[in-house]
This record gives sequence, C-alpha cells and structure tokens, in this order.
Amino acid sequence: MFSPRVSCLVLAFSLSSSHSRCVLPLVFGSPLEDLTARVDPPSLRLPAGSTTRTSSEPDQRQPAALPPPREKSTRKKTVPERYTEDNVYGKKHPVEVEKDILCQRDWKKVVGEESSRPRRQNIPGGVPVPDSVPYYSSDDEEGGDDNESDGSEDETHESPSEEEEAVVSRLSREGGVSFLSFLVSKAVPVHEEKEPKEWTYKDMIGLPAGQLEEWRAACQQEIEILTKRHVFDMVVRPRGCRVIKNCWVFDVKPDGRKRARLVAKGFSQVEGKDFDQIFSPVVRFETVRLILALAALEGWYLSGLDVRNAYLYGELEEEIYMEQPEVFHARGKEGHVLRLRRALYGLKQAGLAWWRALKKSMEELGFVNLDSDAGLFKCFDEASQMFIIAVVYVDDAIFLGPSKAAVEVMKKRFMECWESRDLGELKEFLHMRIGRAGQNIYIDQVQYLQVVLQRCGMVNAKAIPTPLPVGYAPVKSLDKAADPEL
Repeated sequence: MFSPRVSCLVLAFSLSSSHSRCVLPLVFGSPLEDLTARVDPPSLRLPAGSTTRTSSEPDQRQPAALPPPREKSTRKKTVPERYTEDNVYGKKHPVEVEKDILCQRDWKKVVGEESSRPRRQNIPGGVPVPDSVPYYSSDDEEGGDDNESDGSEDETHESPSEEEEAVVSRLSREGGVSFLSFLVSKAVPVHEEKEPKEWTYKDMIGLPAGQLEEWRAACQQEIEILTKRHVFDMVVRPRGCRVIKNCWVFDVKPDGRKRARLVAKGFSQVEGKDFDQIFSPVVRFETVRLILALAALEGWYLSGLDVRNAYLYGELEEEIYMEQPEVFHARGKEGHVLRLRRALYGLKQAGLAWWRALKKSMEELGFVNLDSDAGLFKCFDEASQMFIIAVVYVDDAIFLGPSKAAVEVMKKRFMECWESRDLGELKEFLHMRIGRAGQNIYIDQVQYLQVVLQRCGMVNAKAIPTPLPVGYAPVKSLDKAADPEL
C-alpha cells in the first residue's frame, strides 16, 4: 500500500489502451486518488457502480461471439448466349476453356511429351518409386521385344484421369524424394549419335541389318589382308608370356568407303620387354609448303599415292603375343594366341618398323633422304638427266619433277614394291586441298576447318573476311629505312 503522502516522486505508468507512456510528477501532499482522477482520461474511467477486479478473483468475462460464416454463393455459372456451339468456344465459358488449356500444359511439363515408354525405375541409392505415383503402360510393353527388333515404338499415350492428375499435382506441390522419384521414372534417355571412330564392336552390332553386313564385310576384309601379309601366326599360348589385347576401329573414308581396322592396345606394352625405340621421322609441314612453292615456280608435275596398310610391312624384332580378334575366333583353337611377325596398328614400335622398311626400299630405288628432313627424298634419273623428288609422310607420298614421264615411271616402280592406291594428279595432301591453275598452286584447309568448327560448336558463328578486327585501318609508318634500297 502506498502512503497517503509522498514527497518528490515520479510516478510512471503505462496505459494499456494507448501506445504512449505517461510520466507524471507527483506534487507535494497530493493524495494518490486525486492524482489518478486528474490524469485518467474520460474514456478510461470506470462507469459508476463498477468495481475493479483483484488478482485473486477469477475472470468472469465471456469470449466474444464469432461472426456467422459467410453464405456460399448459390449463383451458377451460365454460358452467355453468345457462347454457343457455332462459336469457337463451344458451350464452355472462356474461363473454363483457359483452365483446361493450362491444366494440359502443366501436365505436359510434369510428365513430358516425348516419354513414349515410361518405366518404373528406382533412384540410385535404394529409394523406390512410391506406389501412389501413376504408371502408364503401353501396348508395346505387353508385346515384349517384338516391336523393339523392328525399331518402331508406339508414341501414343493414354490421357491421364482426374485422379492421376491430382496425384501429380500433389507431388509437384510437396516436392521431396517422392517427386524426384517420379521425375526419374519419367526421364527419357538421350541417345547421341556417335561417329564411327567412337564405335566399338558392340555398337556396330546394333546397326540395321543392311549396314551391319557392310561393316562385317569390312572386318572380314581386314582379317584377309592380315592373313595375306603374314602378320601373325596362330600358336599355343606359351606359359608365362604376356598377351596384349586388341580392338576394332571403324571409319568412313571421304569417298564413302567403310574401313575396319584391327588395332593392338599398345598402352599395355612394357618398355624394355615389348619395345625399345619408338621414334619415326616424318616430313615437316614447312618442307611440304616449300616443295609446293618450288613446283609452282618451276612448273613441275605433281602426282600422289597412298600406301595401303603401310604398318603391316614393318617387321618386328620383339616377341609379341596378342589375343584373337573379337568374334573372329578360329574354331577349335579358341585358347590359341597370335604371335605377331609384322607391325600392327596400335603398337608402340609400328611407326618405326614401317620407316625402316620404307627407307630400305627407297634406297633400292635410288633415292636418298636429306639430313635436314628425313621425309624428303631425292633421286637423279639417268634417262632424263633430271632430279625427281619424293615427299613421304607415313603412308602418303608425293612424287614430283620436271618430267611427267620420269615421275610416272618412278612412281610405278614404287607401287611395285608396296601395294598402293594411285591418286593421280595431286588434289589433297595431309588434309590440305591443293588446286592448280596454270603455274599457280592454291592450298587451303577449308574441309579441315569445317571439322574443327563443328567439333567446337561454331558452325553458325559469324564469319569475317580477314582475321583483323572490324574497322581496322592501317597507318603508314613514318620511320625511314636505314638502307634506301630496302
């Protein structure tokens, strides 16, 4: 209880019905009741006859009654007279038509239009697809693999029911593992077309019947060439010997020919046991351009050729064993291995073995290679008293000289030593397109650049005539040369 009189005090109290705090001085000798009567606003005074509730008395106030619920509108949507069957909207209201369109669009976003044969899958990690997720089956799955062998699938889908749409909508709202499981079950694998160089033999087997026969014929032709060249001998696998593996490499030549080549997996070879030296010299690109410029200045004749399976001519000095080719196992000798007698593509020393055989045959023909560039050979023809030059890069060669007859004779002698393909007048060499007009020789790499642009995804890039920046203007140099004749 407060004393009736207080001196020099400050009473601070908060009015619960207002947001302000009142700090009031208490005057000497003023009773507390008089002060309260003076500061309380009329709105906060208790009505006459009411008493204040103490903390010991329970609260007898009743909660305020809730307002009555709003009555639902009984108005029915009626189609205006202007929306009749003759109208584009039909008998539906335009708002309902818009809702149907949005519902179908959302459904296609969730399910996907390209999902032709959805299958129930499990997420890696053991999270199963919930049973509440709708699953749509097609007639193709009932038929087994019959339709798959024909390469045709039914692309039609059954229209989802309202219950299925509700399940998908609920999953999309809730998210989480269930929704991710549903999306994974509807995922469509992306099949990117591989180039023939990226194929394996299993990829080749999956081709249509017509193409499969062509590639198998190319593989059979490769086996016949290896047998004809005596590249290997089939022997019983020696005890304790290392056997390297092989694979098939496929390619399509510029003229459309399908080429299959058996390649040894040389990365499994051990240095010191399976090979020693591996370096083989080739002609430099600068030398090729210099020879072409010389031929343009002197008006020399150019002719090209291509050695078939050049590496198969190189003789091996090491003892190397290899497995039999895939699918081409000899009957009754499945456990045998191949003892390589000649170099095979993929071996570490294959390039060097071919270079040794090539240099030996060129010396027999009267050619001598230069010390500055081992891939450039020269020969003095006694009959025509002229020099004949040969440029060799692995299995591609150019013969050129002042006399066309002398060049053709020397090229014919070379083709008698090695099985080659005569390319006639030179049109292409090392991915360089070569054209000739009179004494002018033009070279470019347009086709090679197209391959590079396609590989880098810049086929549709904007082209410019020169590599200089757009709007570049050359500025004349004001410096004077030291020698006026320069």
